[in-house]
Amino acid sequence: MGRVTFVDETTAGDRDGGRGLDVAEDRLVLRELIRRRVHQEVAEYHAGGGVRFRGLVRPREVDPGRRVDAGAQTERALRAFEGNGLLVLVGDRQITELDEEIPLPAGTEITFLTLVPLVGG
Repeated sequence: MGRVTFVDETTAGDRDGGRGLDVAEDRLVLRELIRRRVHQEVAEYHAGGGVRFRGLVRPREVDPGRRVDAGAQTERALRAFEGNGLLVLVGDRQITELDEEIPLPAGTEITFLTLVPLVGG
C-alpha cells in the first residue's frame, strides 16, 4: 500500500499543506482518484461533527451538522475538471483526461490547481 498526497493551490499562489490518501493500487485513473479524495473529505467532515467543510469543491450549502452527499460532491468536482475550473498536476505533468491512468509510486504528490472558486461546482 502506498500513500499519495493531495495539495491544493490557487492562481493567487495559496498552497495548503496537503492531505494524504492510502492507495493499494500502483496505478489509478484520475476519475477514481478524485472520487476517493472527495469521499475521504466528506467522511472527515462528518466525523468532525459537520462543523467546517474543507475540500476540493465546497458544497452549495454548508450548515453545521448538515449531511453532505459524497456522490454529488464527486460529480461537481468532475464537472469542474471537465470545465477547466481545475487543473491536476502529477509532478510536472498535467493530467488532461479523467480516464488517464496515473502511476502512483509511494510519495506521489498530486496538485489540484483551482482556477476559479469551486462553490457548488
